[in-house]
Amino acid sequence: MDSYTFPYQQYLKAELPADMQQLVEAAEAATKGAYAPYSNLKVGASILMEDGNIVTGFNQENAAFPVGICAERAILSTIDLAKGTKIKAIAVTYSSDNNQNEKPIAPCGMCRQSILEMQQRQQAPIAVYMCSPKGLVIMIENAEFLLPFSFGSDDLPTYKPQV
Repeated sequence: MDSYTFPYQQYLKAELPADMQQLVEAAEAATKGAYAPYSNLKVGASILMEDGNIVTGFNQENAAFPVGICAERAILSTIDLAKGTKIKAIAVTYSSDNNQNEKPIAPCGMCRQSILEMQQRQQAPIAVYMCSPKGLVIMIENAEFLLPFSFGSDDLPTYKPQV
């Protein structure tokens, strides 16, 4: 039987380079804007662009659950790759009154697909920092490791209009 392995690193937030510490802190601050009255899981995300700018987002739940939006997709929907600046890294963290533990949060399946597609569009890897409220960080250097055996635009048939 074959197996799937991928490289990752584990850090404490204080061990990260200064720009990545700033990125994680921006994600932590973003959790304060989350609207999560049903799950009480306030998720914050931040993106570091190649030009040094940091953009943040947070999850939004509503009573028609699961019709909310995750922090990662909320933030990705604001990024305009057409402006020529690529995404360097994304950090995701959470806060919850019920569960402050040491386990870093990972993007859900829809968010993994969205991050991977942004990476494919920009044709450059996106590092993913998955963080816990207590400072434990797991980092992968390439979003494709989040979604093995992924499905993407290359798997879709090419549409050719009939003339």
